[in-house]
Amino acid sequence: MKKQLLVSVDRGETRVALMEATGTPDSAAAKPVTRPTTRGRTKQVEMAEGYRVAELYFERRGNRSIVGNIYKGKVDNVLPGLEAAFVDIGLDKNGFLHVDEIVLPGVEIPRRGRGGANGKDGQPGKKISDLLKPGQEIVVQVVKDPLKTKGARLSMELTIAGRYMVYTPTGEGIGVSKRLDDKERERLRREAKSLEMPSGGAIIRTAAHGAKRSDFEREMLYLHKLHEVLLRRVETTPAPGLVFQEADLSVRVVRDIFAAHFERAIVDDPKQHQRLVSFFTRTAPELVDRVELWQDSTPLLEAYGVEKTIDGLFSKRVDLPSGGYLIIEYTEALTVIDVNSGSFIGRGKQARLEDTITRTNLEAAEEVVNQLRLRDIGGIIVIDFIDMARARNRDAVLKTLRNSLDDDRTKTFTAEISRLGLVEMTRQNVTEGVREVMSRPCPTCDGEGVIRSEATIAIEFERRLRDLAARAPRGVEAFLVRMHPAVSSEFTGQGARVLRQLETETGMFFHFTGTEGLPLDHFDVVKQGVDDEILEEAVPFREGDEVLVQIVEPHMYNVDDAVAKIDGYIISVEEGGRFVGSKRLVRIEEAGRTAAVAVLVGGDSPGADAAQGVEADGSRGDEAVDSTSRRRGRRGGRRRSAATAEATSPE
Repeated sequence: MKKQLLVSVDRGETRVALMEATGTPDSAAAKPVTRPTTRGRTKQVEMAEGYRVAELYFERRGNRSIVGNIYKGKVDNVLPGLEAAFVDIGLDKNGFLHVDEIVLPGVEIPRRGRGGANGKDGQPGKKISDLLKPGQEIVVQVVKDPLKTKGARLSMELTIAGRYMVYTPTGEGIGVSKRLDDKERERLRREAKSLEMPSGGAIIRTAAHGAKRSDFEREMLYLHKLHEVLLRRVETTPAPGLVFQEADLSVRVVRDIFAAHFERAIVDDPKQHQRLVSFFTRTAPELVDRVELWQDSTPLLEAYGVEKTIDGLFSKRVDLPSGGYLIIEYTEALTVIDVNSGSFIGRGKQARLEDTITRTNLEAAEEVVNQLRLRDIGGIIVIDFIDMARARNRDAVLKTLRNSLDDDRTKTFTAEISRLGLVEMTRQNVTEGVREVMSRPCPTCDGEGVIRSEATIAIEFERRLRDLAARAPRGVEAFLVRMHPAVSSEFTGQGARVLRQLETETGMFFHFTGTEGLPLDHFDVVKQGVDDEILEEAVPFREGDEVLVQIVEPHMYNVDDAVAKIDGYIISVEEGGRFVGSKRLVRIEEAGRTAAVAVLVGGDSPGADAAQGVEADGSRGDEAVDSTSRRRGRRGGRRRSAATAEATSPE
C-alpha cells in the first residue's frame, strides 16, 4: 500500500498525518486546485487524490508526551496487595510500577503467565516488598502517559529506540518484529547474526524492512553511545529527575514508521525539514531524497484535505458508502460503536434483509478500524453490529474486522462476535488521542460532551490571521477582527507575547473586538485599513471616560488595586482592592489595545453611590452606561500607547 507522511508545524502544535492510498479517489481527499498557482503547486496537490487520512498525531508545545522518557525515581509507596509500587519521578502524580515490570541485576522475578506468583518447582516467588523499599532510588521508563486521573505507567525494562533497532540494556539476544513477513524476518535474522553486542539485547523493528548488516552495525554503535550517556546522567542526576527525553513528535513518528515503501514525507517548516534530513542522513541516507519541503502558499494539511478530516473527529456520526452510518459514543469505562443501516434498503428488486444487513456490517467493519486508528481510541471497545441470522455472515464480518486490524500498529485483541452482533475488543491506550488533545470538558454539560478549547480555536484563528496578512491588499496595515473575548485573550494574555510575535512575522497589526455572547468559534473581519484608524475604533474607551464596572478580582501584583473586565477588556482600578465583588464608577486614565488603567470616581464617596443609585432607579443600567461611554470615547480623546496599559494587565 502506498503511503505518505505530512508534517505540519505551527507555533502552538505539531501535527502529523499518515496518508494511505485508497485505490480510488477518496471523498475526504483534497481535489486539485485550479486557481492560479505557484510553479509545481498543481502537481503536488493532485497527489492527494486517491489518498485518505489513516492516522493523526498531535503534540502541543508544553504538553509533550512523556512515553519513552527515562527518569531516576524514588519509590514512594509499596503496595503488596496490588503487587505494585508508586514511584515519584518529579511529576504531579506518582508513576505506577507493577511487579512484572521490575528488573534488578541478578534477581529472577516470576511474571504473570509464567508461573504467577510462584517460582520454579512451584515455590513461592519474590514479593514486591522484598524487591523494593520506600525511599529506594530506581531508574524507570514511561510506557504509558498519565491519562485522566491515572499517573504514568512505568517499567524498569529500559529500551532505547533507533531507526532500525530497539536496544534493551537488560535484555538478551536479538529478536525480529512479528509484523514482517516470514521471508523478510528470516533474512533479517541472517543479517543480524553474530552482530557484536557488548551487553544487552535488541529488537529489529518493522521499519528495518530491507536493511543490511552495515545499517545494524552503524545503529548499534550509536545506541550504545546513547546508553553510556544515559548511565553517566543517572550517576549525576538527583532523584527524582529526568535523565533521557524521547524525541519530539515529528522525529518520533517519522523514525518509527517512515520506510522504503513510503512515497515521501512532506514537511511545511524549514527547520523541522532540516532536522529530519539530518536524522535520515545519519540513519538511512537512502531516504533523504524522499523528505520534501512544502513551499506552496496553500497550507499543507488544507491542500491534502486533512483539515476537513480533523473537523469530522468531533462528530459522533460517521457515514458509510451505501447509506448506513456509525454512532460513536465515548464513556468513562469504554467506547461504544453502534452500526445502523440508515437509508440503505438493499440493491435490486430481489434484495433480502439478511443481504442488506450483511453488506452494511461489512462496510462498518472496515470503517470501524479506520475510526479507531484516526481517533486513536483505546481501552475497551464494544461494536454493536446489526443482528445477522446466519453464522457464516457473522464469520465474514469478523474476518473483515480482523483483516482491517492488520494495518493497525497498535496492539489489539478481538473476541468472537456474539449472536446479538456484539464484538468486544481492547486496543492499547498509550497516549491521549487527537480528540482529547483538541478538546476540553464542556462547562455547559459538565463534561458529558466536549467542545473545542479556546487554545485550539486560537491556533486555528492564528492561521486565518496569517492568511489575511498574506492576502492583504496594498495599503492595508491593520485588521479589526471580531471574536469571543476568551479566544482573543489567548493572543493578548501574558503581555500580548503571542500577538506581538504574530505581528512581527506578518508585518500587520491585529485588533480585536467582541462580546461574551458570541460563540467561541465566531470569527469575522469587521474592518481593515490604516493602523491609526483601526486602533481608534478597536479601543473601547478613551482617557476621561467614566464607566460603571463590576470589580471581579484583586490585582495580581498590587493588593490595593483590583481588576474589572468588560468583554475581555481588562481595566486595572487603582485603590479598588476593597471593592472586589461590587460595582463602582471609574474614570479611564490610560487606555491601550487590550487593557486600561482607571481610578475610582470619588472612591467610596457619594459620587460612586450616586452612580449605583441611578442604576437602582431603573433609568440607566450597566449597558446604558457602557454604551454611552463607548460612543463618547469614539468621538474624541487622543490615542494611547498599547504598551502603557498592557503593562498593568495581571495576565
